[in-house]
Amino acid sequence: MNPVRRGQWQTASDVLTQLSRQPGITRASVARTLRLSTGSATEVTARLRDVHLVTEVPAPSRGRGRPTTLLRAHPEGPVVLALDLRQSSWRSAVVTLDGSLLDLQHRRHRSRRPQVVLHNLRRQVEQTRQQYGDRLRMVSLAVPGTIRDNHLMQAPTLEWAELDLETVTEGTGVPLLAGNDATLSGVAEARTGAAAGAGTALHLIVEVGIGGTLLIDGVPAQGASGAGGEYGHVPFGDRSRLCPCGARGCWDLEIDGRALARHLKQGRPDDPYAYTEEVLRRTDRTARAAVTKVVSALGAGIAGLVNAHDPDVVTIGGLAIPLRAADEQTFTDAYRGGLMTFHRGSPPPVLPATHQPDGPLRGAAALALDQLTTEPAIAAWVAQR
Repeated sequence: MNPVRRGQWQTASDVLTQLSRQPGITRASVARTLRLSTGSATEVTARLRDVHLVTEVPAPSRGRGRPTTLLRAHPEGPVVLALDLRQSSWRSAVVTLDGSLLDLQHRRHRSRRPQVVLHNLRRQVEQTRQQYGDRLRMVSLAVPGTIRDNHLMQAPTLEWAELDLETVTEGTGVPLLAGNDATLSGVAEARTGAAAGAGTALHLIVEVGIGGTLLIDGVPAQGASGAGGEYGHVPFGDRSRLCPCGARGCWDLEIDGRALARHLKQGRPDDPYAYTEEVLRRTDRTARAAVTKVVSALGAGIAGLVNAHDPDVVTIGGLAIPLRAADEQTFTDAYRGGLMTFHRGSPPPVLPATHQPDGPLRGAAALALDQLTTEPAIAAWVAQR
């Protein structure tokens, strides 16, 4: 097939963008959203079928009127490998153009040394490449750390710093897109989760420390160098405490298992996430008091961010959900008490994340699909085939 002229696939790009953001959308809905005539919508979806980008199945009948079809990713179309790196494990999924997660896998780290972990991720990329061949168009990696241009600047919870993440795809011919896991979780919530439709959304996730992102119309505000959203390192805590990131008084140190252990006069836990889960199961007064302190710090900090960003909605994920549920009244008092007066009459709702525990995978996939559904990416796919 001859190379495709630039501009030839713009409408197709718009259609694929709708598919990636609204899985299961009908051809009629695409036509309405993009203001296409029935004939134009039929023509463009036919072209997308011909180049193995979409397929169509009959939509359920809804009474009188012309029948329409559901758009789905073509079974021989391009895919993304999404990887989600955690402190104690990693997860992977193959993602199609409609955002479907296939072949979900979960593996625990046998070693947390960066060379070992990145080698294992690279093996997963190589295996996926062998299985899918040129259909694998991108690898999207979620990492619990500060990312700049596919470089990990620092990941205090992993005790990693200054790593080139390009080694995960080096030599495979597949481009890498790396991002912060909390930021990517926020993308998932803004696109198809609890914050869908919100103009301005704040997302926060507690695991080991707290991270998040501010999203404007579904796009994360990542700052000048892509390192925005490090909310765990704003000085909402005790300034006498030095955080592994190098700053003092970080909010991180007030809202996870490390804080609970400190309140319970115990040493730093090896796995703060698992330790938090253990303390939340306890019913003794000492444990309840520790949880109350952490929940109060969580609610007050969220109020501070609401004052700063004025979001329509706040979504929370990870351990923030069971922590809040453990002492709802304390959370509400701390949250509302920390808000500026004009916010208190109608405070932004704080909603549990929809995509648990797949937020980082889905967010990583979403940003990769943004790139795969551009006109140049479609043209490259067509030209290659």
